[in-house]
Amino acid sequence: MSDCPVLVEMRGIVKRYPGVVANDHVDFTLCSGEIHGLLGENGAGKTTLMSILYGSVKPDAGTILVGGSEYKPRSPRDALKRGIVMVHQHFKLVETLTVLDNIVLAARGAGLGYSRAELRERLARVSERYGLYVDPDARVWQLSASEKQKVELARALVLDARILILDEPTTVLAPSEVEGLFDLIRAMKRDGRSIVFITHRLGEALAVCDRITVLRKGRVAGVIDLSRERATPTMLTRIMFGEEPPPPPVRRERRRGRRVLLVEDLWVRGNRGHWAVRAVSFNLFEGEILGIAGVAGNGQLELVEAIVGLRRPERGRILIDGFDATGASARVLVDEGVAYIPEDRVGMGVVPGLTVAENTVLRGYWRRGFYERGVIRWPAVERHAERIVKEFDVKVGSVSFPVETLSGGNIQRLIVGREISLGPRILVAYNPTSGLDARAAAFIRRELAAMADEGAAIILVSEDLDEILMLSDRVGVMYKGVLLGPLTREEASREKVGYMMATGTGV
Repeated sequence: MSDCPVLVEMRGIVKRYPGVVANDHVDFTLCSGEIHGLLGENGAGKTTLMSILYGSVKPDAGTILVGGSEYKPRSPRDALKRGIVMVHQHFKLVETLTVLDNIVLAARGAGLGYSRAELRERLARVSERYGLYVDPDARVWQLSASEKQKVELARALVLDARILILDEPTTVLAPSEVEGLFDLIRAMKRDGRSIVFITHRLGEALAVCDRITVLRKGRVAGVIDLSRERATPTMLTRIMFGEEPPPPPVRRERRRGRRVLLVEDLWVRGNRGHWAVRAVSFNLFEGEILGIAGVAGNGQLELVEAIVGLRRPERGRILIDGFDATGASARVLVDEGVAYIPEDRVGMGVVPGLTVAENTVLRGYWRRGFYERGVIRWPAVERHAERIVKEFDVKVGSVSFPVETLSGGNIQRLIVGREISLGPRILVAYNPTSGLDARAAAFIRRELAAMADEGAAIILVSEDLDEILMLSDRVGVMYKGVLLGPLTREEASREKVGYMMATGTGV
């Protein structure tokens, strides 16, 4: 596609943050009617570059042309006037408002004069055309992550976006939902739209993109035209990292330890008042990884929130080493040795406006060493944060920077480091490698395997079936609130677990 009509041209883009050069003289072009992949490891500068195009970040140097004319956006409103919409990895929706309310707000912000009735009608047409069915009167907080993504995409199309920037759009999707998203992206291309597909997943970039630009440490490491040359995951890995893909973790064979967690006949309601968890019972043993698979929205979130003290069960009990933890607060459970890596890393895992150091002690600031005679010992907190940043390779200029300045992958590394640093007896990890590049994901998986080898008990909830099968000693499947299985490592196969996920039938 080297002779394609250029729609967007970014030349010599530079963006510096204290201690970090996010974009270092980056050149990028987007052709009309093209799906262009922007590939790179976490922190490579992908989102920063596209945030500059979207007008939410101001570059330090460089020029941008859109349709051949110079373009200097002062805010996303300028981008919307040019038909440029960005669907962020961390959704920009008002949770307490309805789906339609959010679309009305966006239309007003873009200066569009559509009435509420007209926007409802446009939403209905977009939903029919692209299969983006979401109840316009549902409140956003009631929706699953994949439903929220549909709202973001529908909103962009209702606003008649001609250039769509999709930032890590598969992060919130189950494997079975990814191909549906690809079909949607291809349909948007057929309708004449141009798409930037930001990802760190090599297979996805190869499956759906026409061209791929690879960023590495803020610079362009390569541009691959897939219509002219053949690319492989190994080739892209070398361009991204300068090395071969990391090997998977190896679990040591060990005898099952004593039981540390009993969940018995647990019933939990979801946000809409329905039974999200129904009569779930299982044991968790010292040194074990219990994998819980399932398509998103089958009760996994409500189950783990009950276990970590964020949601009160209606019936049943939770025992930790004989201690009745049913309905106990999150703070009590931290003191009982329970750590939690949440699915929503920005909404639940960190406080964006606080510093990196402050976020490392959110779930343990009252512990000895950090807190003395009613006063937090900040030098100790900062030393603790610096250890986490170093050990977990969090890319940040200083632990005094707000955590919102970190990339999504680096926030995830920070959360994982914080929770592991608690020295938990029980770790509940929900999609712990979601949104991470191959090297970062391998690092987190090795950490989880090492924790289990040292005796920690881990509940691993993941929509990545390969990850579940790679790490777990036993595998259960959540289906409509019921836990099927668990299967032993020997019994669990991709085919068997996939069948249980699809049908709700134990094998």
